[in-house]
Amino acid sequence: MFAWSAPDNVGFAISTRDGGVSLPPFDSLNLGDHVDDSPEAVAENRRRVQSRFAMPSQPVWLEQVHGTDVVSLPLNPLDAHANRADASYTNVPGQVCVVMTADCLPILLCDRQGTEIAAVHAGWRGLCNGIIEAALSRFQSFAADIHALIGPAIGPTAFEVGSEVRQAFVVAHKAADKAFIPASPGKYLGNLEMLAHQRLIAAGVKQIHCTSECTYSLSEKYFSYRKTSKTGRFASFIWLKN
Repeated sequence: MFAWSAPDNVGFAISTRDGGVSLPPFDSLNLGDHVDDSPEAVAENRRRVQSRFAMPSQPVWLEQVHGTDVVSLPLNPLDAHANRADASYTNVPGQVCVVMTADCLPILLCDRQGTEIAAVHAGWRGLCNGIIEAALSRFQSFAADIHALIGPAIGPTAFEVGSEVRQAFVVAHKAADKAFIPASPGKYLGNLEMLAHQRLIAAGVKQIHCTSECTYSLSEKYFSYRKTSKTGRFASFIWLKN
């Protein structure tokens, strides 16, 4: 478990790829039900991770689309598409927010008093287009009272992108230029963690913890889509204790 300055009544966890029942290439704790893994295996893996971390209820799994939509929990049970979003927020104890990743950034948020939480899936598109800011806008607390945990994601030595990606970030936020270094003609190495850190700071968040683990270089510990496109997903969870 990562050290983080979350209040005592906030529970959080980040899974790895160990401890499940999925067969290769999803071995073994794949939590994604959209990657052509056995539905029975995914269901068992989700049951195991909920039990292992003593979560108060079933996590509310999102249909992530690399956008900027944020949903509040509990979801509307009458809306079949209520979970189509890239972040979830709640101020209700017992609700478990979760995002799945395999190179994208998972970001967990909570307020200093431990009354509000959110889980954010930040791929480069969502990050560039404002998913962090959208999630923060759901909080009643001031940004200065919010704590952020930036989880494992593809690192700055492995995340190669085209010049159009760099340009999109720089247009949105000028300081983003510092997060890219030239790699080859028309290509750059991007630092997702730095980009997220910049956005959080700009939004007024002061308490930011970075795990600084690279999913690409640690692909035996975490799933990495860039390393092996047919792969599973690990997950980052946060909840308010009952």
